[in-house]
This record gives sequence, C-alpha cells and structure tokens, in this order.
Amino acid sequence: MMTSGKDAGHGANPILKVDHVTKKFGELVAVNDLSFTVEKGQIFGIAGPNGAGKSTVYNLITGFYPFDGRIEFDGRTISGLQPHRIAQLGISRTFQIPQTFPSLTVEKSISVGNRFGAQGRFDPAYVEEIIRFLDMQAIRHQPTGQLNLLGKKKLMMGAALATRPKILMLDEPMAGSNANEIKDLMAFIRRINTDMGVTIIIIEHFMKVLTELTETLLIIETGGEICCGDPVAVTCDPRVIECYLGDAYAEGS
Repeated sequence: MMTSGKDAGHGANPILKVDHVTKKFGELVAVNDLSFTVEKGQIFGIAGPNGAGKSTVYNLITGFYPFDGRIEFDGRTISGLQPHRIAQLGISRTFQIPQTFPSLTVEKSISVGNRFGAQGRFDPAYVEEIIRFLDMQAIRHQPTGQLNLLGKKKLMMGAALATRPKILMLDEPMAGSNANEIKDLMAFIRRINTDMGVTIIIIEHFMKVLTELTETLLIIETGGEICCGDPVAVTCDPRVIECYLGDAYAEGS
C-alpha cells in the first residue's frame, strides 16, 4: 500500500502529527512543507539521502529550532515549546553518536534520565526496572566511558526510556554496528515497542532494518516527502530508487 505522508496514518489513534512544517536556514530550505502522522504503538521509519533533512526533522519535533507549520503530540500543540518541556511531556530521543556521561556509572546515568523525565519525582524502582530491561545488572557500577559501542547505544536508549517517554526517537542506531550487533539492536528495539508500549520513530540507512522493523516508512529528499507507506512497497517505488536506493539495490532486491 502506497500513501502520501499528508494522508498516511490518519487512523484511530494518532500520537504525533507533523503538519506542513518548513524550516529554512537563510536561503537553505532544510525541511520543505513536510507532513506525516505517527500512530500510537507503531514503529515509524524515516530514510533518505544524506542531507535530506532527517535529523533536522528530529530537531524540530524536539524543540531545537523554531519553524513554520505545526506539530501536535498526544492531542496538544508542541510548536514553540523548549526541548526540556517536550521531553517531559513524553518525547525522548537518541543521537547518531552515543551521548553518555563517561564518568558516571550505568546506574547513575539511568537515574539522571529518570530524574529529568519525571520532573523531579525520582523513582528508584523504575531505574531498577530499566537496568534489568537493559540486562546491565552486572555492570551497573561501571563508568559508562568503559562501555563498548553497543553498550553505549543501549545505555543511551535506556536513559531515554528512564524518562518514561510515549515516543522514543532513534537517530541511526545501527551506525557502526556489525551484523550481530544489528540483529541484537533490532530485537531490543522490538522489545521497547512491544514490552514497554513505546511508540518508536527511527531514522536509518540500512533498508533491510527498516523493511523488517517498521510498519510505515517515509522517504524524504531535500526536506520534502518522496513517498510514504508500506516499507516494502516504498523501497520498490521508482522515485525512491532514483533519488536514494539506486539501480543496484533494485536489481539486488
């Protein structure tokens, strides 16, 4: 099924609506009249060429830049809110390069996320729950700077989960990972979605990850939508092959 992002996702339970959003940096149009809707409980994918505006879209949703248009989260407009307020309302994100506090332990790092997201209401029992979910009980007192790349990525997701988000936004979580680590991360992301009930938005370049993991896939180029819909159908779209995947991918598929 192929739909437009302007029409996609208008189901019974939308949690995020991006409505005709445009962001310019001087004369550069980074995001161009972009609209899409994410349903509660789904895994929603975003892909496109380098420089397409994917991370800028994340920065707009999470309040880093002002923009034209409107973004609605969980029934309320969040356009113009500060990043910390949006996070406390229930949107958490990760970054392409894992961001941790190297001198803090795993436990302390999760605790920071919980204190921040809970608006000061620290819940040590929930911190324990996240540590168990990460399967990091044995290294809870280890400084995060000593973790390997996979460990840092999981910890970053865990710290985000400690804020009790309704949406977790992942920015290229597979980057730099080998095949086994990618398999591990995919299973972990599915567990976040199913076991914790968190809606997930994921930017990723590995199309196999997106076609296997997501329910809806949005492709953007120069800040605008190319197409949006069923992931397998999207990867077969001639426009996507031309602007992003290339003929070699189509032939291999």
